Amino acid sequence: MDLLRARYVRHSFGWHTHDSYVAAVIESGVEEYGYRGGTHRAGPGTLALVDHGEPHTGHAGVPEGWSYRVLYPSRELMVEVAAEVGITGTPSYAESVVDDPGAAARVRAAHLAAERGDSLIASTLTRAALGLLLRRHGRDRPRAAAPRPASARAVALAAETLRARLTDPPRLEELAAAAEVSPFALLRAFRDVHGLPPHSWLTQRRVERARALLAQGVAPGEVAARVGFADQAHLTRHFKRKVGVPPGAFQRGVLQERGDREAWQGPYRCEPPQYRSRRDDPPRLGSPV
Repeated sequence: MDLLRARYVRHSFGWHTHDSYVAAVIESGVEEYGYRGGTHRAGPGTLALVDHGEPHTGHAGVPEGWSYRVLYPSRELMVEVAAEVGITGTPSYAESVVDDPGAAARVRAAHLAAERGDSLIASTLTRAALGLLLRRHGRDRPRAAAPRPASARAVALAAETLRARLTDPPRLEELAAAAEVSPFALLRAFRDVHGLPPHSWLTQRRVERARALLAQGVAPGEVAARVGFADQAHLTRHFKRKVGVPPGAFQRGVLQERGDREAWQGPYRCEPPQYRSRRDDPPRLGSPV
């Protein structure tokens, strides 16, 4: 599970989605973000909650910016926890901004434990925090209107093609022709399913792949070539826009955090826990975005 600990002042996140849920506790300042047709403001001590796959933005709501700690639980984990608290199927947050000091404290405690690298405590506290969130603020996810079968097939084929051709994507007309729909119909159906047009969706997949490669220690210049960006500057521009920090700062933070965890656990540790923390403020990089 990914983590984020960050402070932003000038950075602004454009429309994007996550392959996970978002549970953020605001520690200072105000985050303002677009989500589900409205603008939301989350201040100190509140939680900003976003469902899996839902497009949203993010920027400072006050001149001094905002700082927060974020958990990114996977859909699979949330479905498991939801079943334990009596929610069937895929869960959804009933509200996006929540003023619940008890739940916020649980999220923060889970985040701190994960940062320290204690996998048993972190996983226990994370499940407890997510369970409390879903009991108090969760519901069955409303079912969206199902796309027509032909549209659903076209979108699935287009997404599969873009994943396979990350470094050499076809033109929109080629995508549409392969799916046997018009370019306009594909654009509309793709946005309905994924919340983003194909080119934005592809950029996000490239950034996600870049994050994984950077975390493995691959040099940013090589990462740019592997994921389909023209050069390192092109990678940096999109990476910073989506993630909040440049690729090099992200990589240094992840690798430093990994080394700190291993030193903290000592020579008798078990397998390294699957937690990464990330933050953006360069002078404080020890936990990167």
